[in-house]
This record gives sequence, C-alpha cells and structure tokens, in this order.
Amino acid sequence: MKLEFKKEDFALFGPAGNSEDFYESGGRTVFQIPDWLDRHGLSAYEYQCGRGVKISEDSARDFGKLAAGKNIRLSIHAPYYISLSSVEPEKRDRSIDYIIQTLRAADQMGADRIVVHSGSCGQITRLEALRLATDTLSRAVKAADEAGLGHIRICPETMGKVKQLGNVDEVIKLCLIDERMIPTLDFGHINAQSLGEYNTKEAIGGIFDRIRDKLGAERAKNFHAHYSRIEYTRAGEKKHHTMAETEFEPDFEPIAELIAERGLTPRIICESAGTQTSDAAEMQKLYRNFLNGGN
Repeated sequence: MKLEFKKEDFALFGPAGNSEDFYESGGRTVFQIPDWLDRHGLSAYEYQCGRGVKISEDSARDFGKLAAGKNIRLSIHAPYYISLSSVEPEKRDRSIDYIIQTLRAADQMGADRIVVHSGSCGQITRLEALRLATDTLSRAVKAADEAGLGHIRICPETMGKVKQLGNVDEVIKLCLIDERMIPTLDFGHINAQSLGEYNTKEAIGGIFDRIRDKLGAERAKNFHAHYSRIEYTRAGEKKHHTMAETEFEPDFEPIAELIAERGLTPRIICESAGTQTSDAAEMQKLYRNFLNGGN
C-alpha cells in the first residue's frame, strides 16, 4: 500500500531560488514561484538574500501570502558576507545587523527559519574562530529576542572549504548556544570539506547520530538541509553541479534512504546549478520510493 503524504509527517523538498527552467517557461517574478512549485509537487522554498536583504516589506508579505496559499514552507538564506568569526569587531557587529535584517524579512514573509554561514578561520585557529563565532551568534540571538524575532530559527550552515569554519561538529557546537537553533546540513559542503569522506550511508548515519546525541531527538529529526553534487579540490568546495552529473559527489540515495528509515522530517533545499527545481522533485521521488519500500 502506498503512503499518503501529509507535509507535517514527512521530509519536505524545494529549490534554493529560481531555476533556469522557471524563466524558460515564462516565469518573471517571485510571486509566480508558489504556483510553479505547486505544479512540481514541491512544498519548500529558500528565498535568496545572499547579496543583501533587498525585498520590501510589502513584497515580502505578498509573497508570503501566496506561498501560504499553496502550503509552501519558506526559509531565507542570509547574506553571504556575514562573518561570525571575523577578527574585526566591526564586521561581527555588522553581521548581527544582517542577521536581524534577515529575521525581519522572514517574519514579514512568514518564513520560520534563516540559514547563516558559520564563518572562516583565515589566519586564526579553528578554536579561536569558533570562540568568536559563538560570541557573535550569542549576541545575535539576544538581539533577535529584543526585536521580537526570537520565534524564527537561526540555522548555522556547514561549510564547503577546508579553511572555513563550519564542519559538522562546529555547527553542532554553535547550535548549543540556544535550543531554538537547528543545523543546516549541506551534504555537498560536508563531503567537499572532508575531501570525500561523507558519501556513504554509514558516514551520513554517523552525522545523524552525532546531532541526536548532542542536540536531542527533535533537532535531529527536523534539521534543515541543502543538497547538490559539488566538485572539490584539496581546498574543498569548487563548483556546484546537477544531479545528472554523477561523476561528482555526494550521491543522494544513501541520504534519502537514511531519512526514510529513521523517520526524519527535515526540510531539504536543492542547490543544483540551474536545475534545482527538477532535481528537488527527483530527490523527493527517491525519498518517497524508499518510504514505500523501494517500489
């Protein structure tokens, strides 16, 4: 018997931003995205503020209403230039401001979580970078509460370059700052930063175990996630690719199988290079096949 899929009981899938075929099909504005996702059977969308929070309050509210009408769960990617671990206090202070700006846009849009890059090590040790990032993020949580935005989850992201802060254990430690924070597991980043160590069911299962043991069952079940195949060098992440480019890692099958077996309900955002909508739909299909016993 095939399962009936209710959004609250299963993993949700969707794209990061707008795919090439959205524009090729005549799409022009973000207001067309909810209907586009609904036609593809997808239930999540990550609005991109990587180059700054530029959406107006009215546009955010209008987009949020359209997404809610299609039962699309929203998240926002905060600006890329956030630097939680900068050695310059002014940059860390500005990073807090950017986080608050993103949280405010999320509140207006009805998004319930934002994704934040963890930082960089640069010329300092990983331990010192983690100390600085912990301080910055702790102050950001306090500022969010003071601004009435504490109901929106901040989700530190695992990073892809070897010299960036944000391996799995570092992201777990950042999430220990506040129980409302959940990790963003970017499976492509994790594999690239480790130079290929996380492309098996056993290795990925170990990640899920560590999150459960350190952050508890609820956050282990409902983590945020990014996925794409990523080309890497000895320095880590180099370039995002599509699911069809199978010469690049990681494979999604072991991830989907584990999520299905363990009854996890993450929100998984596809970051494929230009094919993120169709690839998200394919990822959802693989996951649902595992739920149905591979049939």
